[in-house]
Amino acid sequence: MLRSAPSLAGRRVLITGAARGIGAALAERLTEQGARVALVGLEPERLAEVAARCGGAPWREADVADADQIQAAVDALVAELGGLDVVVANAGIAKQFPLLGGDPAVLEQTLRVNVMGTYLTLRAAGPHISHANGYALAVASLAAALQAPLLGAYSASKAATEALGNTLRVELRSTGAKVGVAYFAELDTDMTSRGFGTKAAEAFGANGSLTRVTPLSVGIDALEQGIARRSRRVFAPRWVGPILPVRMAIQPLLDRVSQRGLGDALRIAREEDVDFTTPQPERVVEPEREGAEV
Repeated sequence: MLRSAPSLAGRRVLITGAARGIGAALAERLTEQGARVALVGLEPERLAEVAARCGGAPWREADVADADQIQAAVDALVAELGGLDVVVANAGIAKQFPLLGGDPAVLEQTLRVNVMGTYLTLRAAGPHISHANGYALAVASLAAALQAPLLGAYSASKAATEALGNTLRVELRSTGAKVGVAYFAELDTDMTSRGFGTKAAEAFGANGSLTRVTPLSVGIDALEQGIARRSRRVFAPRWVGPILPVRMAIQPLLDRVSQRGLGDALRIAREEDVDFTTPQPERVVEPEREGAEV
C-alpha cells in the first residue's frame, strides 16, 4: 500500500518561470494544496494574473540570469513569505539549434538562462532552504539524459542543470535540506508548441517530436508529489523514470531513429529564423572604448 504524501499546507514555495507553462500551473496547484507561493518571471502582466489566481501571491519581475535581479527578488519574496521551505528553479528557454551552421548566440543565451539562471536562483535561495525541511528542485528535462538533433543547446543546458542539482544535493546534505532534479518528456506547454512548431521540426517528422506530447497535468501531478516528498528524482510521464539509469544504452538507438528526415531539417534550421520559446529581455552591451582612461 502506497503511503500518502506529506501535506503541502503552509509550505513556503518560490517558483521561477512562473508566468506561464509549468511554473504557472504548479503555482496554482500548490496554492490549492495549501502552500504559500511566491512567483518570479519576466512577463509582469502574466505574473500578476497567475498571482491573482493564487490568492494574491507575492511576485517579482526578474531576469534569473542577472545576479542582482534574482538576488533582490528572492530576498524580497522570502521576506514577504516570512521564510522559505522550497525553491523550484524552473525558468528556462529553448530554441532549435543545428550545431553546424547555427547561430552561436542561441547557445550562449540558452546557457545563460538555463544554466546561469538555475545556478543564480539556487545560489540566492539556497541559504533560506538550508534547514531540516528545506528542498530545492532544479527542473531539467529528459534532454539532459538523451540528446536529439536540433536540441544541442537545450540538451547541453539541461545536462548542466542536472549536474548543478546533483552537486547541490551533496553540498547541502549536512543541513538536512534535500535537492531534487526534474525530468520531463514533452509536456503540453507553450515551450513545446513553440519549440516544435517550426518548419525544421515539421521536416524532422511528427512535428519534430520523437515521443507523444503529454498533458501538462501529468507533469504537475509528479511535481506536487515530488515536492511533498522532497524527492531526489521527479519525472513524467512514468516511462521517463526507467530510462534515466540506462540512458547510455538507449542513446545509440535514438541516434539511428533520428536520421529520418534529419538532413532536410538541418538545412531548413540553418536558414529559419525562429524566436526563443519565452520572450527575452534586451541586453544592454556597453560599447568598447578605444584607449585607456586617464
